[in-house]
Amino acid sequence: MSKLLLIDDDVELVGMLREFLQQEGFDVTVAHDGISAEQYLLASHFDLMVLDVMMPMQDGIQTLKNIRASSAIPVIMLTAKGDNNDKIIGLELGADDYVPKPCTPRELVARIRAILKRVQSGFSAFTDATELVIGDFIINSAQRIATFQTNRLDLTSTEFNLLEALARHAGQVVLKEELSLQALGRPLAKFDRSIDVHISSLRQKITQCSANPNLIQTVYRKGYQLISA
Repeated sequence: MSKLLLIDDDVELVGMLREFLQQEGFDVTVAHDGISAEQYLLASHFDLMVLDVMMPMQDGIQTLKNIRASSAIPVIMLTAKGDNNDKIIGLELGADDYVPKPCTPRELVARIRAILKRVQSGFSAFTDATELVIGDFIINSAQRIATFQTNRLDLTSTEFNLLEALARHAGQVVLKEELSLQALGRPLAKFDRSIDVHISSLRQKITQCSANPNLIQTVYRKGYQLISA
């Protein structure tokens, strides 16, 4: 049973979501502010966190920033509908995905399962889950570990999925629509910049280990490609 940490100051909404998630087979712990959420994470293990942006005492953005300093737990942000700034900031800080509020419980469950499926049990979106070597990259799908020039990359689950998808098609353009399916487990929505933001973060982490900032190239209006040489 997957353990979820659900953080939102809306008591009524949290009660409804908790009941639905429990009916779907999840073990759910609830917090109503970011400080309490951090304390729960220190005290116990969770498989995924659902984190609201707008909260008292400490908002979701600051909470995510604090958590990412020491934890790679998958995170889904709950954002106000139409608030693109919060979405982008959350993704830049390492959120794996976001769900605009108000959301349906079924939509949230679908996003949760899509992420957990790619994290748990070494799941790979590809049939061949063995170690992949592309230039200076070594990608182990079973252990979900990626290294570049012998340096281990500190990647979120979504960043790892993106790198794996690009590496398995090294030298070829991978469309954004395909990257969204393989990395997020959902179709790419109109005006959705999630993949672009995740790619930007992935580039930054690779650049910290390399003098070449262009290993992942943008193909205008299509997608991205990993340079194989």
